[in-house]
Amino acid sequence: MRVVIAEDSAILREGLAQLLALRGVVVAAAVQDAAALLDAVAAHRPDAAVIDIRLPPGHTDEGLRAAVTLRCDHPDTGILIFSQYVETAYADRLFGEGFAGVGYLLKERVVDIAEFTDALERVAAGGTALDPEVVGRLFKASRRAQALERLTPRERDVLALMAEGRSNRSVAAALTVTERAVEKHIAGIFTKLDLPPSDTEHRRVLAVLRYLETAGRTDA
Repeated sequence: MRVVIAEDSAILREGLAQLLALRGVVVAAAVQDAAALLDAVAAHRPDAAVIDIRLPPGHTDEGLRAAVTLRCDHPDTGILIFSQYVETAYADRLFGEGFAGVGYLLKERVVDIAEFTDALERVAAGGTALDPEVVGRLFKASRRAQALERLTPRERDVLALMAEGRSNRSVAAALTVTERAVEKHIAGIFTKLDLPPSDTEHRRVLAVLRYLETAGRTDA
C-alpha cells in the first residue's frame, strides 16, 4: 500500500511516516501543506492519503478542502482525515457520493498503530473508517441543517436579520411588517428548530448560532 501524508507538525509527520514504514506501508510523500498534498497525490497516485484538517497557510480547514478536491479529482485514492478536530463544514461534499473510500479518525482516540493501519487499509480498499464521535457530530449537524430547511422564506429572512444583531423593532422595519408579526415568526423559528423555553439557554442566541453554522457550510 502506498500513501501520502499531509501533516503540518514535523514531529507527527515524520513519526507517522516511520511507524507506517515499519508496518510495510510505502510512504510516497510526507508534506506539510495543502498545495504540496495535491501535487504529491497527482505525482504519486497513492492508494490513500492521510490528511490533517488544519494545514498551512491558514491553519483552518485547508486540509479538508484539499480532501474534497482529491475526492473529485482522484476518486480511486482513499481519503483518511486524521485530526484532533471534528469539522462538519465540508462533510456534505466529502461524503456527498457516499462513505466508500473515506475515513475520519481523531488523533487522541487512536492508541494502536495496528488499528490505524487497519483503518488505512480499509479506506484504500474502498471501505470506511469513521470514529463514532465523528459520526455523532456529523449526524447532529445534518439534523440541524434539515431543521433550518423547514423554515419558511420569511422566517429565514427574520433569522438572517436576527443574526445581524437586530432587535425585533429593527427586523420589523427592515421587512416592513409589524413587531407582532416578527414575534410570531420568531416563535415559529423556535418551534421548528426544536428550541423549547429554557431558564438557562437563550433561544435567540441558539437559533442564530444554528443559522450561522449552516450558512458557513453553504458558503464554503
